[in-house]
Amino acid sequence: MCFLQVSLILRGANDFMLDEMDRALHDALCIVKRTLESNNVVAGGGAVEAALSVYLENLATTLGSREQLAIAEFAEALLIIPKGACGKNAAKRCYELLPKLRAYTPHCTN
Repeated sequence: MCFLQVSLILRGANDFMLDEMDRALHDALCIVKRTLESNNVVAGGGAVEAALSVYLENLATTLGSREQLAIAEFAEALLIIPKGACGKNAAKRCYELLPKLRAYTPHCTN
């Protein structure tokens, strides 16, 4: 394993700002460290909701009762979260990204 040392110089207007930058940098480095140690990542940006929507739509097609409509509508309602994430947070066009996200979700089993 190769270790790399880096020195960072933080500059700020006052001690309070420097303390906040130091804390934020420390938190970010701890997040990266724990992510690399655990080898587990939970996808954000509505990916979980899109995957659940695909699963529920597939489940709804297997049912033959009125529950099918409720499950299908709930699956559709879950897509509001990824639409908001890509539209507001990432400033992307939802009609382009949402089908790609939904097409990718069956490949993610873990």
